[in-house]
Amino acid sequence: MGNGSQSSGVQGSVRFGWRLRLGMLLPSSNQVAEPELPSMLPDGVAVHTTRLKLVGGGPEQLLKMTEKVEEAAELVADAGTDLIVFHCTAVSTYDAEMEKRIGERIRKATGKPSIATSEALTAAFRALNARKIVLLSPYKEDVNLREVDYFAHNQIDVIKQKGLALSGGNAYAAVEPGAWYRMTMDNLDVRADAYFLSCTTIRSTPIIAALERDLGKPVVTSNQAMVWHALRTGGVRDQMPGFGKLFSEH
Repeated sequence: MGNGSQSSGVQGSVRFGWRLRLGMLLPSSNQVAEPELPSMLPDGVAVHTTRLKLVGGGPEQLLKMTEKVEEAAELVADAGTDLIVFHCTAVSTYDAEMEKRIGERIRKATGKPSIATSEALTAAFRALNARKIVLLSPYKEDVNLREVDYFAHNQIDVIKQKGLALSGGNAYAAVEPGAWYRMTMDNLDVRADAYFLSCTTIRSTPIIAALERDLGKPVVTSNQAMVWHALRTGGVRDQMPGFGKLFSEH
């Protein structure tokens, strides 16, 4: 893992991970994280991915995703990764201790440092000094409310939340970026310090800059926050223009 200077990356460049190699454990139905992540990565940073079974959004399905964490972590560790990321918002925010349990299992199985999406989000809101947020997601109400509880445990107040009550990853990924833009603008709240578009398999990265311009407030997404936190954890300090205040100033 290494320190780096500012870099905007080179479109189409091959990233072999000579600065940082990330191992990512992803829900099996996720169609979005892998296409979005390369656009936010500076040169010299690579991501190696494996998947854990998750196709729905019910409590039983969410918890089932954690059953083979050790096996999946060992697979990405075999690729010589420096840091392992458990990348699922709904699972990692399931309760206040989930991130800790998953992290301990990954570290015990691989000897590698690890982070979870939930930890990245908490770090992002703290870096932005965002104590009051609006939460928007593709999830059903029970998932949103578990996220509200998770953030409350971390002294972050969700002042408004709305979910689309969709059924799973394929439906989440089908929502156009423009629909997320309109949904966020429709839920503007003058009390908010930041807006959060929750879920690793929604197409929200393309609208971060436009939303920040039109809201006048920071916008955080699951994929953006995870990449930012993984880079900073791995000692890569590059600023990546176009991906929000989080990347440009922290």
